Amino acid sequence: MPNSDNQAIKLPRMRLVRQHFNAAAKADIKAQIDEQWPVVRRQLNLPGGSTIAVCVGSRGIVDLAEIVRTVVARLKQIGLKPFITSAMGSHGGGCAEGQAKILAGLGINETGVGAPIRVSMDVVCLGRQEGISLYFDKLAYEADGIVVINRIKAHTDFVGPTESGLIKMLAVGLGNRVGAEYCHRSAIEMDMYEVVSRVGRALIDKAPVLFGVGIVENVEHQISALRLIQPQDIERTEIELLKQAKENMPGLPLDEVDLLIVDEIGKEISGAGLDPIVTGRVPGIFAMQREHPKVTRIFIRDLTAASKGNAIGIGQADFTTQRLVEKIDKAATAVNCIAGCCPEEAKIPIACGNDRDAILSAVATIRPCPVAELKIVRIKNTRDLEEIYISEACESHLKKEVAGQTEYAPFDFDDDGNLRAKGW
Repeated sequence: MPNSDNQAIKLPRMRLVRQHFNAAAKADIKAQIDEQWPVVRRQLNLPGGSTIAVCVGSRGIVDLAEIVRTVVARLKQIGLKPFITSAMGSHGGGCAEGQAKILAGLGINETGVGAPIRVSMDVVCLGRQEGISLYFDKLAYEADGIVVINRIKAHTDFVGPTESGLIKMLAVGLGNRVGAEYCHRSAIEMDMYEVVSRVGRALIDKAPVLFGVGIVENVEHQISALRLIQPQDIERTEIELLKQAKENMPGLPLDEVDLLIVDEIGKEISGAGLDPIVTGRVPGIFAMQREHPKVTRIFIRDLTAASKGNAIGIGQADFTTQRLVEKIDKAATAVNCIAGCCPEEAKIPIACGNDRDAILSAVATIRPCPVAELKIVRIKNTRDLEEIYISEACESHLKKEVAGQTEYAPFDFDDDGNLRAKGW
């Protein structure tokens, strides 16, 4: 429990500011698919009635259901029989039922996308590639063709020409729990990029991959690019799209923060619950160390409902709330963290009864300085960073100009000692 002496600690004033990010133009999903479909169609030399596994992950990609529905419709128009299967490694508690629920939560159901949902954790081993075993979803492998749909973005734990995208979905997502665990364990001895890229390349050759759908979002979480990619072009195109994705990445407006307050974490926000590229925290055994930002203390306030109790990433925090702890599905969190070889991400920090106690306790554990010098930042999550709260001391350390949305004011706690959720 927090020390009663904390009540003597003073907190700085905060205000809401808006960061400006250059947002790439929003793409017209249907128009993009219609324009590119004829080229892909000419390569699909399959007889009518052929089964096609359309593989979908667990990320909260904007307009995902519309993309899946449009792709399914194109496949059905040429006489093929698509079905939806999950490509999300160990997520959803590492079981078929849990992954089917995640798909449903993303709006991926038979009525909505026009194809049946079939999920299994069974895998086949397609041999070895440079000493690495190749595990692959059995349902997808036994289909006549495979389509993979995923967002392309920077990965939370490694850097390479390709990071989080189609190749990783093939290597880790479609490896189900067994393959995800194996790839992450292999990365303890070998570079994670090398593991993922070697496995992904081999699976493109060994599995009946027809094409991929690569998605890039802009900083406003709109789709700015959508590409239908033939198998032989997946790696080259993903390298190109990753560069675009990184140009769209938001971040904090200063390099050093005494206390970062995060309103929520969740799997739909980041595969790591909260993005270490934003927080600078890298507790994993093989995660890449980042020079900036340097954050002394992190306080995580809550867990999103969409995360279904998976609290991966809570281990990045120094303080949290009892209400968050009570929402944790320990089994689902453990499965995801064990499969990812990152048990550190499940460690529960000091849990306080309310936000006020957590903030005061955090401030009591940082450098001794006048209250006017405390650099505190509050964000909704690590994905939505356009509007954030900053303390007065942050002003002189900003890397970029921000637009003030409110005047400076004291922390606003309700009668229960929790921050009021306003301004987002």
